[in-house]
Parts: sequence; C-alpha cells; structure tokens
Amino acid sequence: MAARSTHQDPIAVFGAHYWRLVHARISRITRITQGSRAARLLGTIIFILALLGGGAGAVRFWQRREDERARGRRLLRRNSGLRGKDGSRTIYVPYKSSSSKVTIHPTKATTFDAHRRLFLHPPLAAGLGDEWTTTTTMTGPVPAPGPATKAGLNLAFLHQFLSLLSIMLPRWNSKEAGLLLSHGGFLIVRTYLSLVVARLDGALVRDLVAGNGRGFAVGLVQWCGLGAVASYTNAMIRFLQCKVSIAFRTRLTRYIHDLYLNDHLNYYKLTNVDGGVGHSPDQLITHDVTVFCASAAALYSSLGKPAVDLVVFNYQLYRSLGPLALAGLLANYVATATLLRRLSPPFAKLKAVEGRREGEFRALHARLIANAEEIAFYAGADMERAILDRGFRQLKAWMEGIYRLKIRYNMLEDFVLKYCWSAFGYLISALPVFLPAWGGLGGIMELAAGGSGGSGGEHEPTGRHRERGRMQAFITNKRLMLSLADAGGRLMYSIKELSELAGSTSRVYGLIATLHRVQADAYGDAYPGARAPALALTPTSSASASTSAAARFSLADVQGTTQIGFDGVRLENVPVVAPAAAFPGAGALLLAAPLSFVVRPGEHLLISGGNGVGKSAVARIVAGLWPVFRGLVSRPRRVPGGQDGNRGPGRPEILFLPQRPYLSLGTLRDQVLYPHSAAAVSVDGEAADADAHLVAVLRAVRLEYLPEREGGWDARKEWKDVLSGGEKQRMAWARLFYHEPRYAFLDEATSAVSSDVEVVLYEEAKKRGITLITISTRPSLRKHHTYHLTLGTGNGTGTGTGTALGTQTPTGVGTGVGNDYTLERIGTPAETVGVERELADLQARLALVPAWRARKVVVDRELGRVWAVGAEGDGEGEGEKEGEKDEEKEEAEEEGDGLPASS
Repeated sequence: MAARSTHQDPIAVFGAHYWRLVHARISRITRITQGSRAARLLGTIIFILALLGGGAGAVRFWQRREDERARGRRLLRRNSGLRGKDGSRTIYVPYKSSSSKVTIHPTKATTFDAHRRLFLHPPLAAGLGDEWTTTTTMTGPVPAPGPATKAGLNLAFLHQFLSLLSIMLPRWNSKEAGLLLSHGGFLIVRTYLSLVVARLDGALVRDLVAGNGRGFAVGLVQWCGLGAVASYTNAMIRFLQCKVSIAFRTRLTRYIHDLYLNDHLNYYKLTNVDGGVGHSPDQLITHDVTVFCASAAALYSSLGKPAVDLVVFNYQLYRSLGPLALAGLLANYVATATLLRRLSPPFAKLKAVEGRREGEFRALHARLIANAEEIAFYAGADMERAILDRGFRQLKAWMEGIYRLKIRYNMLEDFVLKYCWSAFGYLISALPVFLPAWGGLGGIMELAAGGSGGSGGEHEPTGRHRERGRMQAFITNKRLMLSLADAGGRLMYSIKELSELAGSTSRVYGLIATLHRVQADAYGDAYPGARAPALALTPTSSASASTSAAARFSLADVQGTTQIGFDGVRLENVPVVAPAAAFPGAGALLLAAPLSFVVRPGEHLLISGGNGVGKSAVARIVAGLWPVFRGLVSRPRRVPGGQDGNRGPGRPEILFLPQRPYLSLGTLRDQVLYPHSAAAVSVDGEAADADAHLVAVLRAVRLEYLPEREGGWDARKEWKDVLSGGEKQRMAWARLFYHEPRYAFLDEATSAVSSDVEVVLYEEAKKRGITLITISTRPSLRKHHTYHLTLGTGNGTGTGTGTALGTQTPTGVGTGVGNDYTLERIGTPAETVGVERELADLQARLALVPAWRARKVVVDRELGRVWAVGAEGDGEGEGEKEGEKDEEKEEAEEEGDGLPASS
C-alpha cells in the first residue's frame, strides 16, 4: 500500500488552537459568574445602567440628528455649507430621502511645513538634488527645483512615490489605512482559497478516476460552496481597490486644493509667475491625479497578492517537489525579470510625455470653448480646425509610436510568461516521477510505493492506487503551478505598470513640488542670464538709462517689501516688472522709472497711458499677484482685523475689479455676494442683508430688473452667457456697493457702460465713501478723480517727474527712454493755464477755416479744368497733368498749416 500524506493544513491548526483558547476563557468566566451571587447582582446593576444610559444617549442622538436634518434641508436648497473657526467646512449632500453631513478639514500649515522638505529638499541619493538650484528669499537661501528628473524605475521614483504616499496615507489609524488593511485581509483569504481549490481539484480528479461517486458528489458540493465564497472575496477585492483609489484621490485632491487655493494666490502664480507646470494645471489636477491614484491602488493588489502567492505557493511546492524545484523557480524568476527589464521600452518617459501631450490637446479645446464667440465673429472655424488637427496629429503620432513599441514587448512577454513558464512548470511537476530522490514528499511517496510494490496479480490494486496518487499529486501541483505562474506573470506585468506609474508619479510630484515652491516664493532663476539691475533713482544720462531698462529682473532675487494694514495705497521706488514668460517682456521693466505715489482716503487717482506701459501691472503688484522686486508696497487688509486674503464674511478694506468681469457658478444672489456665500452670511449674521437691500444695490447700478427677468434670486444659470457686457460690469459694481470697501481698484470697469450710467456709478461710489483708483483711458473720468497718473510719457530724453498725492512737491523722479510717468493734481492752476492755452490754439485754427474753404474752391476749379483738358487730348500728357495736380494739392496743404484741404 502506498504511503499517504497525513499532514494537516497549518491555517486550520492555527484557527483551531486559538478557538480552544477563547472557548476556555469564556467557560471560565461563565463558571465564575454562576457560582457567585454578588457577581450576578453586580452584573444585573451594570446591565440596567447600561440600558438607561443607552436610552438617554439614543434620545440625545435622535434630537441632534433631527436638528442636523433640518439644517441640512435648509442649506441643501442653497447648495452651500458652513465654515468653522478652524477653517473646516461642513456641507450637506443628498442621501436617500434626507441629507448627509460631511465635514471637510483643511490641511494644517504644520503639515505643509513638514512635507516641504520632501518636495524642496530631496535627499541627494534620490538623484533630484543635482538639478536643483538655490534661490534667495527673505528668509535666506532655499533650494528650488529645476527641470524635472526623467521618469523611470530609479531612486528618484521611490522618493517621489513615498513622498506622495505620506500625503495619501497620513496616519496608521486613518481611513485609508483601514481600507488597505481590509484589502490585504481579503487578498490573504483569496490566496488561502487558491490552496483549497488546488487540493479540491486534485481530489475531484482522483475520485473521478477511481469511480468514487459519493466522494465525487461531495467534492462538487464543496466546490460550489467554495465558489460562492471565492466570488464574494473577488468582488470585495475589486470594491476595496476602487475605495482605496477614491480615498487616495480624495486625500491628494484636497491637499492640492488647500495648497492651490489659498491666501498666497498660488492658483494665479502657478501659471502666471512660476510657469513650471505650463498652462495645464487642470490636466494635472483632474486627469493625472486620477490616473496616479488608480495605478497606486492597483499596484497594491498587483504586487501584494502576487507576493503573498509566491511565498505560500513556493512553500507548498517546496514541500511537494523538494529543494531542486524551489531553486529552479527562483532562478526562473530572476532570469525572467532580468530579461524583461533589459528589453522593456522606457514606459515611464513615454507615459509622462503622453500625459503632457494629452493636456496640450485638451487645452486647445478649452481655448476654443472659451473664445467661441470671438472665433464665430471672425468666421475662424477653418483656422481653428487646422490648429486642432495639428495638435491631434502630434498626439496620434506619439500614441502610434508607443503602440509599435508595445507590439514587440508584448510578444516577448506573452511567450516567456505563458509558454516558457508552462513548459517549465511541467518539467518541475515531473521531478517526483523521474527524479524521486529530489522530488520532496512526492518523491518519498514514489520511493515508498516502489519499495512495497512488485509483480503479480496481488499487486495490481496497489499499482492502480499509485497511479491515482500520481494523478492527484500532478493535478494539485499543476494547479499550484498555474496559480504560481499567474502570480509571477502578474508580478512581471507589474514591471510595465510600475514604469507607467513612474510617469504619472513624476507629473503629480512635479505639480506639488511646484506648488510648494510657489508657496515658499522659491522660484529659482527663471530667466537664463537674468540679473537684477541697479535702478537709478536720480536723473542720469540716456546711455545708463538704456542699460538699466534693458536689464532683466530674476525671480530668484526678490527684495521688495509688502506692508499689510496701511491706511491707504503706497508705492515707493517699485519697478513695474512682468514676472514670467506668459507676459511680454518677461523679467524686463515695463516702466523705465521706479514708481512712487501715495493714495490717502478721499484722494481718488486716475491711472492712464498707452497700451503696454504697465497700467494693469500696477494693480497686480498692489494686489500681490506679481512680486515686488524692489521698493515698498503698502495696502490695507482685505478684511478688517483679520488675515490678509481671508474670504470670510466682513467688510473688506480694499477690493479689486479686474478688466474682465467674473461671474461665478451659483444663484443670482451669489453673484452679488461674491466672494461670500449666502449660507455663510446668513448663519454668521455679520452681513445678513435681506433681499430688499440687494434690490437697492442693484437699483444703484441700474440692474433692478434682473431678479424679475431671470426668475428670482435663487435662479441658477450660466451667468457669463446670460448677461451682456455692460450688465457684467454693472454686476461687478453691485458687488463693490454691497461690500463697500474703503478703497477700490477699478481696471477699465466702465469700458462697456454708457457715459450717463458711468457718471451715476462714480457718484454713488464716492457717496458711499469709497476711495477710487481707476485704470482707464477715458478722458471723461478725470472729473471724478483728484490726481492723474500718466504712464509712458517719456519724450526720448529719459526724464520724467511726478507729484506726490496731497503735496505739490515733485517726487519719484524717473529715468528711462520713452517709458516715464507724470503724477499731477487735477484742477490745479497750472492745469487750468494749460487748458486755456489749448483752447486758444484751437480757436486760432478755427479762424483759418474760411481761408481753407476758399482755397479748396480754387483747387477744385483748377483740378476740374485740368481733367477736362486731359479728356480732350485723348490722354496725351496725362502723367504731366497728374504731377501738376499733386503739386497743387501739396500747396493747398501747406497753406492750410499742415491740414489736408478736405478739412
């Protein structure tokens, strides 16, 4: 009789042992409580107290839940939420027939400080430090990331992935850790089920060959029951993988949003000042973060499950087939991994470039949507189609190149992992039969069966049992080998997935590193060869002025100061510089002379000048959008007594109205309250104005008809398409009158408004006590202001003067070539004399009009005679007569003091 394996399942032995321990402890406690009356009495008292406490807690819980439901229904209608004192936001989302409360906690500043070293101070071993430069900030030298490191499976990828993992998995007791733990538990269960399936498969084949009907039927029932458990396990693994991906994306997206949308204006500086991620941060935040999180969640399954399978299945095969089989399997893994690694294309780099080109193609479509009306007026569909086709051809060519590379690699991968590994599995499974001395337990069984067997009829049943044992062992080992091959194949396939993950990891890491760089103002040397010019604050020669104007400022050398809380707007020796390549003349002076002026309460300032001289740049510098390279900028707080940039309810001290009116998503009420929300204002009670007050605000800007026309204050529409250009600008003025700041920067805020409404708007603003700083080229606005700052008044000699607001002393003397400024008070005696001189000159010119008309009559008569003579001469001397006509025209223009005769 052949020897039979009597070893038990180690997992079953482990479970049975601990079940006996738990059962013994429960029995001991039961015996103690049954034998003591005092213990029973104490247990009864504790049980009654627990019931009473639980009932009271249930009542309080029910009351709080009803209050939350009532508040949720109220806020859900307004599609808004509550903001806590710690910056957290509570929102209510629809859930079944009621609402569900969701609290979003912002990322703490200490967390950003702790993570900054991972993104701005990477270890030198990661290979990121060599390409980083050093920039100087107000706090000292800070390493700033330079060009992105090439994506690949290297130490840089490991550092980048672990840095992102510290964001996605912040604590061991976090929700994400619990999901990963549950996911890992189901992966282990599936591995154990694979072992049970392999053994049950062998037993079914054995019973089928032996003709054991009862055993075969029992095996089928066990197979169906095991299939139900395995199906649930596989479904839970896929479900938890999706949950992990969503949890990772939630953590990463909130982290990026907190770093992207904050008081430091990183959402503006990321593309307009730094430019490190180009003009497609939306592609990175939406698409690349999603791809990275999905790949990271799948990596846990594609690496964790095969790793567990390899350990368990190799152990089982080692027991069944011996050490020679284990050595062969390990050698097979090493050889396969080395071969595929050497012949694998650079998937990481290809994936990174693919993501960038996808973003560029998406940006082309976004550009078309944003400028659809202008393109339609120009009928530029053909040109835009050509641009889109060119972008798609570039993307298509790149994708086709990637697919061509994948053909050869997939052929090699499939041949090695499917067919070579299967042949090697058959070879390993045959070891107990052909080399029983090296075949482990299977070889021992073969040797035992061979020693007890012989020739003759009495040994025929033994031979049949031996064949059945071989069949069962072969089927079991084959199933294990197939599972092992599948695990090894998925592990080898994950090399390609790792390479693609490295590409998306590099892009997401680059985005967060750039955000940290912008947050720390560590931009680095953005312009090759850039140098900080020595600004001349006193008149100099034209040559030195030209040299200063040609010099470029570097973002690595920002030395200006911004003062928050000043009662007014002040600039002292501030150069007007475009900070990034997104603007013309990046790093160069837009205004040759450093700008200096002070605006006090009640002193309204008008800023005018030609195109491209830096009028809007002044507003960007004061608002903090552009860096202050030199000098001092002082401005009020945006909220009294609070941190600058706080968007909570309260009257701001300064408000900016940009050139393009912005209309947010939301109701008509939200358009007036922006940047406040209706729910925050009504709950906090600081500015809980009734709709009647909002109607009064709209009446002040001549928009009182909007609520009735658009369907009420709660109407939700795409307001940028509903309102006209003039209505958009008047809506911006409505926000100004609602918030009533002490100071307001108006950048071409009435360019689409009629002149009569313009007068009403400015008079209403001054009546509300708002000090206006207007950027406009309309001469009609001079009467609404106290001072006039004219930019770009240089005459080529490199001189220019200005007058300080509130004084008559020249200040801010600037030097440059053609780009200076003048600052003067409107209505001064000097200005009156200048106006009178201009009127006298115009009157003198008008006095010459009768003489010009008489001369015009003479010229017309002479020209008529010349043309008549030319017609009689059949065209002879036509060129000569044309010349005479031109001479007479020139004489007429000279007599008209340089004006054409037709004037």
